[in-house]
Amino acid sequence: MGLIGEDGVGQRPNDLTPHASPQHYLGAEMRAWRNQRGLSLGKLGRTIVFNSSYMARVERGDQAASADLVRAYDEALGAGGSLIRLHKRMAEGASLEALAAAHVSNQGAHVANRPAAMAGESGVRAPSEEGLSVPVRTDDGRIIFVSLSRRSLLGALGAGAALTAAAESPVAASVSPRRAAAHTSGANPIELLQATRRVLIDNDNRFGPARVIPVVQQQIAAIKELRADRRGSDRRQLLQLQTQYAELCGWLYQDLGDFRAAQHWMHEALEASHMCGDSDLTTYILARRSQLAGDMRDAIEAVDVAEAAEDLAAPRSRLAAVAATYGAHGHALRKDAATTQRAYEHALELHANMDPDPGSPWGVWLDSAYIEVQRAHSLAVLGDHQGAAEGFHQAISRLPAGYHRDRGVYLARQAVALAGAREVEQAVVVGLQALSIGEETGSARISRELARLDESFDQWRTVPSVIEFKDAMTEAVLRQA
Repeated sequence: MGLIGEDGVGQRPNDLTPHASPQHYLGAEMRAWRNQRGLSLGKLGRTIVFNSSYMARVERGDQAASADLVRAYDEALGAGGSLIRLHKRMAEGASLEALAAAHVSNQGAHVANRPAAMAGESGVRAPSEEGLSVPVRTDDGRIIFVSLSRRSLLGALGAGAALTAAAESPVAASVSPRRAAAHTSGANPIELLQATRRVLIDNDNRFGPARVIPVVQQQIAAIKELRADRRGSDRRQLLQLQTQYAELCGWLYQDLGDFRAAQHWMHEALEASHMCGDSDLTTYILARRSQLAGDMRDAIEAVDVAEAAEDLAAPRSRLAAVAATYGAHGHALRKDAATTQRAYEHALELHANMDPDPGSPWGVWLDSAYIEVQRAHSLAVLGDHQGAAEGFHQAISRLPAGYHRDRGVYLARQAVALAGAREVEQAVVVGLQALSIGEETGSARISRELARLDESFDQWRTVPSVIEFKDAMTEAVLRQA
């Protein structure tokens, strides 16, 4: 059997020179762990959400590994902290000889002493303890993202803050539906769960995902408990609710930037949708998985899953338009401008000709404005910054007042597009608006766009308004940390 090459096909990989420098030594160890687990660069890259070309350069020693990449390798490959410790010692200036000696003596964590995982092991993983990312300003002025323990983050927020969103609702007691039902005269726990989900969605848009996730996960646990003694239509309704809550949890982690946890919960949602036998719900979950793949910049997955969802959708259904919209962005990620434009026109046509009274409740938020804002996002990916900026401006002007977090995302993307179009002053104004919403909601989608904006401003670092923005970003980073 041939070795797994950098492009994922059987071929002989480039020879490594681990004794050329500490950087080469670390790269060789990272490849050794990957090969031991039977993973190609492409497959591992999709799991840990890093570019496989960058990973290949690191493994060859051609480029320094970031701490984020080393930690992702260590966790995904089960290295037990071996790679993290090696990287830390290298950063402290340890010599090549010292690195090798210390690494070989640490027999418990070395790649040769760990059992190999199955090469076909699923890339979908449960949420990791180190899954959340926060922005940090480095000494050279860049904004990078580092992992933060979910336990630490929730501890910093405090249990009271985590439950604030739901506590303000009259149905807050439904965090434990079985107990709530016992104390609420005539209350139906399924109705309480449905009402609470609506409250959580509203509060997510106002306050961000970190405060809502713990309550959502409590609801999922309660649903599983209720399923034990329910039969017939009640049990099917609970499975539908479990699907909806799992999808919501996936969305919350997606917004937080924890894509591995998002994949886990979307996988849970898809399984539950099959168990409840709701084909429309299954189609919707597939469409959402295409959107997640787009956020992860996995072009092929975004297109293929969207096409599968559109094939499953009923003719003239809203779900077909939803799937087509997310698939269009996959074409943009492939840098295929012509196909992207055709795909968005197809989505708009599906929307214009869909059943005016569709039976499915999924994707009710889809309208032509939503399709156009997705097109603006794709135009930015394709390099049409002026067109993207105008598209986001139009979308923001038509956005309902309650969509606070989404407004921040669109503002941040508009600011990046304006900077790309060299409209610096306007980019600063819009960027500062987005930064304010990002701090309020804790949305990683906003903070990652603003990190891109911050980097694009480097060429104008002496402009007073740019200095103001960078100072505001630094203060925001410190407060978030």
